[in-house]
Amino acid sequence: MEFVIVDIETTGGNPSQGGITEIAALVFNGNNIIERFHTLVNPERYIPNFITGLTGISQEMVEDAPKFEEIAEDLWNLLEGRTFVAHNVNFDYAFIREAFKAIGKELNLPKLCTVRLSRKAFPGLGSYGLGRICEQLAIEISHRHRAFGDAEATAILFQKIYQHQSDIIFQSLKKGKGEQFLPPHISQEKFQSLPEATGIYFFHDRHGQVIYVGKAANIKSRFKSHFSGNSEEKLALKSEIHDITWELTGSEFLAYLLEILEIKSLWPKFNRAQKYKSSQWALFQYEDSNGFIRFQVSKNNPKIQSIMEFDSHSEAWKFMMDKTTEFELCPKLTGIQKTPEACYDHQIGKCHGACCEKEKPALYNQRAKEFLACITNNKGAVLIKDKGRSTHENCALYFENGVFSAYGFISQEEYQNNNEEIVASLRIVKHIPETKYILRSFIPKIHQRNIIPI
Repeated sequence: MEFVIVDIETTGGNPSQGGITEIAALVFNGNNIIERFHTLVNPERYIPNFITGLTGISQEMVEDAPKFEEIAEDLWNLLEGRTFVAHNVNFDYAFIREAFKAIGKELNLPKLCTVRLSRKAFPGLGSYGLGRICEQLAIEISHRHRAFGDAEATAILFQKIYQHQSDIIFQSLKKGKGEQFLPPHISQEKFQSLPEATGIYFFHDRHGQVIYVGKAANIKSRFKSHFSGNSEEKLALKSEIHDITWELTGSEFLAYLLEILEIKSLWPKFNRAQKYKSSQWALFQYEDSNGFIRFQVSKNNPKIQSIMEFDSHSEAWKFMMDKTTEFELCPKLTGIQKTPEACYDHQIGKCHGACCEKEKPALYNQRAKEFLACITNNKGAVLIKDKGRSTHENCALYFENGVFSAYGFISQEEYQNNNEEIVASLRIVKHIPETKYILRSFIPKIHQRNIIPI
């Protein structure tokens, strides 16, 4: 059996958009290196300055280098019928496969990752990056971050494993494609331990920091789908993940809610879709020095109790304009008009004069309180009961004014308890206005008998 130890340098991390700038490949027959291949490659695209700073490969250096299609046949003949070996193999393999695909060739080789092999052969090391592991094993790297220097070091590392613990290599090959999708720092044992159940999951980096939070009806299946494809983000996530933890919910509804709570709490670097700060607006009330109840639309502030929340400033503004007219309120006192004198509506007879002391606070506040009562009557709390983590329990979800407020798991015996008692036993969560959208999407799926007004 023969192996090809490969290392490449590229213009970036995305195989479908980046280009290869250097390739080195060493053929190992189990005893010695029997063939060497090394060349700079013209990537036919711009090399970013930070890549040049890392690798030392500049635009000028590759200007007269062969394009991939010019070296493709020689490289194909070198790879064909052999096992593809690299440190973090999915990165190198993905780039070379994409390059061959662009010229009409489909690369399909068995792969071995020296990161994964090293974790089994040399357990307990603090890091399995090429530079660090070579330092710990006294392997010299002649030119770090250059393809030939890194490939030579990887070949020495692979040879050490092959000659002293070859069973690790053959066991990995025997497992075949079933394990090849796994990130280099996630073992097959860890993958097999993942539950095929509903919940949320956390990806951790080498320091234990959460870098991604997700939800799934089947955590194990969802984990596998994360690492299919070769987008730049997937490859980056694949190289950074070192561990996965999870929390079962039983309820898909609860999984959606907990996912957004954790994202808003942890702000993981790979949760780009929901990684934004809320810019919602709210309505606040206060009493001025003359005793008038006033209203103000402004940015939502979780530290201040609001009367009502809105998705946008325009929605809040229209609401207040409509209610100012409906309850005959003063537009200056509802924040609609900004004027140091009497409001413009008073000048045309639409305002009773609270803004210019023509109306007493008691009379004006009566209408303002009617407006507040209208808002209160349209608010409410609801308890929703959904399936739990087993047949012996249910989950309880509590919403106030449409926003997720608390949750917990209740046994079949507790299910019969007074609903106020159930609510009192629940775990309170952080106020996240966006959870009201999740409620809206799930309400039609919940049986009416499980939706209980409180």
